[in-house]
Amino acid sequence: MSKVITQDHIDKSMSYARFRDLVNSLLIERQTTGPNHSKDLVQYTRMNNQRMDRVDKMTIIMPELLEELKAIGENQIWLGLVEAWCGDVPHNVPPLAKMAVSVPKVSLRLLLRDENLDVMDAYLTNGGRSIPKVIALKKDTLEELWTWGPRPEPAQNLLVELKEKGVPYADIAEELQKWHNKDKGQTLQKEILELVRSVK
Repeated sequence: MSKVITQDHIDKSMSYARFRDLVNSLLIERQTTGPNHSKDLVQYTRMNNQRMDRVDKMTIIMPELLEELKAIGENQIWLGLVEAWCGDVPHNVPPLAKMAVSVPKVSLRLLLRDENLDVMDAYLTNGGRSIPKVIALKKDTLEELWTWGPRPEPAQNLLVELKEKGVPYADIAEELQKWHNKDKGQTLQKEILELVRSVK
């Protein structure tokens, strides 16, 4: 069993399509997800929304990964922790959603991090509440299969390296955006491929 995830969490989770609808409706009100609706976070959300549109259109699942996903034998839930203002969400969640809709056995469900800190705090990254975080579970038993996140390993290494050098957060975010734009989700797909294979 997962350490903390219950059927109640699954029941209140949302689809990627519902998350996109939520973000759009919040932006109309000049708001974002979570308790902080500062101008900066709303602006990040607006940019992220545009990026998700772009990544949705551009993402093509690698044939090798698609083959492995189609070979999954039991129903799985990929439960993601997200917030609309998070800069890593638009690069990683749309491809995960496309993976899930490509096959019948996988369902991507999303929870807002700040409304589910009991789950978030069981899946910290170096002590931090970094997102997106994805926990793959057997649908019937909620047994944990694997976890991924908050970003592909090379991007995570870049973040740590820049933090250690004392680079300001805004500059780190810009460098991560450049990395994601160049990578185009390929590393994410390769990492998910290895994780799916690891539990066969």
